[in-house]
Amino acid sequence: MAASNRRPVCAVVGVGPGLGAALARRFAEQYAVALVARGEDKLTALAKEIESAGGKAIPVCADVAKAADITTAFDKIRRELGDVDALLYNAAMRPFGKLMDTKPSTFENTWRVNAFGAFLAAQEVVPAMLKRGSGTIIFTGATAGVKPYATSAAFGPAKFAMRGLAQVMARDLQPQGIHVAYVNVDGAIDMPFIRERFPQLGADDMLKPSAIAETYWHLAHQDRSAWSHEVDVRPFKEKW
Repeated sequence: MAASNRRPVCAVVGVGPGLGAALARRFAEQYAVALVARGEDKLTALAKEIESAGGKAIPVCADVAKAADITTAFDKIRRELGDVDALLYNAAMRPFGKLMDTKPSTFENTWRVNAFGAFLAAQEVVPAMLKRGSGTIIFTGATAGVKPYATSAAFGPAKFAMRGLAQVMARDLQPQGIHVAYVNVDGAIDMPFIRERFPQLGADDMLKPSAIAETYWHLAHQDRSAWSHEVDVRPFKEKW
């Protein structure tokens, strides 16, 4: 993906204790990784973990719902690591609520985190990818972007917008050498928040973050003669 005389750069946007951290750890095996999220302490701890394992990682604090934060974040990434070779947009806001239960501010902010932030982050990395003629952009999607429930009045439209953005970008950018993919995460991801909210779920009912990360790794390194655009991942027990 990148020139052979430098370590490629991966920006993971949306780094929490579940999938975001798993993506960072997996890609840090061969990439210099930028960890982008709001919580400085958790980012610093994960960066130190990756560095102690022999990798390269930097914490980058940003609220992806704010355009200025994204601009500042990617300025730092380019300054400290270089141009981004792989953008993994994993930021999400997942409120539950039907139409009349959803505040306008919740609807807007959910769209900003899921779709607007993805749009802005992509604009930050695409120019250098076009100049280089290569790159990977992967969006973390959800079933709500394909078949939302009634309680996804904010989340469903936001993920639909993200999925539409991914399709637009793929049609535009893939012929120019940039691989764009949307991963539909169909099921609950195994992490502390989910275990607390849904105590009835067992290990086999949830997706393992490290297993999802392997799918991202595969997508980022597919031969260009057989690129995948939309990929579903779900537990083997999941009904769909």
